[in-house]
Amino acid sequence: MNKAYDAIVVGGGPAGLSAAIYLARAKFSVLVLEKEKFGGQITITSEVVNYPGVIKTDGKKLTAEMREQASLFGAEFLLAEVEELQLEDEIKTVKTDKGTFQCAGIVLATGSSPRKLGFKGEKEFQGRGVAYCATCDGEFFTGSEVFVIGGGFAAAEEAIFLTKYARHVNIIVREPDFTCAKTIADKARANEHIMVYTNTEIIEASGEGSLKKAVFINNETKETWTYEAKANESFGIFVFAGYEPANALFKDQVKLNEVGNVITDMNRKTSLDGVYAAGDICEKNLRQVVTAVSDGAIAATSLERVIEAVVEKHGLKTEKLKVKANTSADTVEATASADSFISSDMTAQLKTLYQKLDKDVWISCYADESKFGLEMSNFIDEFAQTSPHIKVTKQPLDAAHSQPCFVFCDADKQPLGLIYHAVPGGHEFTSFALAVYNAAGPKQPLDESLLEAIQKMTAKQNIKVMVSLSCTMCPEVVQSAQRIALENHHVDTEIYDLAHFPELKEKYKIMSVPCMVINDEKVHFGKKSLKDILELL
Repeated sequence: MNKAYDAIVVGGGPAGLSAAIYLARAKFSVLVLEKEKFGGQITITSEVVNYPGVIKTDGKKLTAEMREQASLFGAEFLLAEVEELQLEDEIKTVKTDKGTFQCAGIVLATGSSPRKLGFKGEKEFQGRGVAYCATCDGEFFTGSEVFVIGGGFAAAEEAIFLTKYARHVNIIVREPDFTCAKTIADKARANEHIMVYTNTEIIEASGEGSLKKAVFINNETKETWTYEAKANESFGIFVFAGYEPANALFKDQVKLNEVGNVITDMNRKTSLDGVYAAGDICEKNLRQVVTAVSDGAIAATSLERVIEAVVEKHGLKTEKLKVKANTSADTVEATASADSFISSDMTAQLKTLYQKLDKDVWISCYADESKFGLEMSNFIDEFAQTSPHIKVTKQPLDAAHSQPCFVFCDADKQPLGLIYHAVPGGHEFTSFALAVYNAAGPKQPLDESLLEAIQKMTAKQNIKVMVSLSCTMCPEVVQSAQRIALENHHVDTEIYDLAHFPELKEKYKIMSVPCMVINDEKVHFGKKSLKDILELL
């Protein structure tokens, strides 16, 4: 039987979180669905200085507090992939990979994703010189020349951020000037490590294996010029050319403008009754966190009367509002304190979650006296305190495990095909916590068709996933790849924190994460769902 809520919010960025706060505070049961990470695109923003009332913060902290606020009012959160929306009936239906839900009203806050420019070589060199996230990939370009493509706020801000790593940054602006606020544009121009080229576009990137050459054109003079990397060097191209609206789920149901944004009225109502939109998915002039949260508040308060009428008319039995969202396998996140790997709050959450475990999982820690090895050993000792079902053995490095790692084993101490070459902090803490949950039961729900596809594989497969702990796109790949290994003994999955394995970066010419290598041959970059990985195996 479908669970029903007064309202469902699709998207867990600032707009969705704001809508959840207002709906829950008004005593409506509300479920927030997010496919990647709660907080949205702003979580990768290192500095937020234009949010009223907050002098300075970062995107991750700001949205974490929004989520906590919504939870305190009773909003529920679920990491899930929305597969289908049925919006035309008064009672809306939302089908996800974690189940099907119904609601009296819905807020679309799906946001947008980085836009590809389509220049020659862009696709070929993605992950090997062409990147889209400075926070995730900036470190790979330490000491290198970098080109930032774009003239908006993101381009200017990320260019400044990249000067922490790159020896020099060039900003390529197609227009006669920056299109963002003058303050951030002036800050970029004033940086001695940045050169700005206006009226300029990139037309081609090329190289053999790694990026070696880029060709640019001046739109005024029509002259072209070329940058070529020195021998034994590469360089980077970061594209910040705006965002594509994430409208695939509803583009055939609600009215969109010519570029794909949802058309709404002043109350953020779409062309369908009971369907509202908020944030970057909407047609509007200014896309900032302050306008996103405003959209969420407007959409939520406008939706309230609609919810009451639909619930009463159809006698819809909705979930009761909870004082605080329950801890579940889909909401585990953590930050380490200065003197420990796991916060006290997170330890308490994990202990509650792991009460559901129905068998033991053994984790063999292979470590030496290096800093990396000692960190891994200390981490697993601390993590094991969250459940008596987590058993730990300590082993010296050997021929089979020549570098520090965690080897997951079943209750009989037999390997499960999952190895972590990482201290799973940052964004990968959740992945590690879920690996334990899925290894020791009861496991996260999984679509039956996907489970069947995993279990019927008989060929031996090895998946290596290279990550950065600061990357927001990596966890989906990690969680999907490790789940495949835990469900099929023919598949081995290894997780590597690339910061500790420069030889892998060199071997596979990795300049972007997530990077997935299948059977030491096929190299794939970018986000991948479980379904995507299965299609590649």
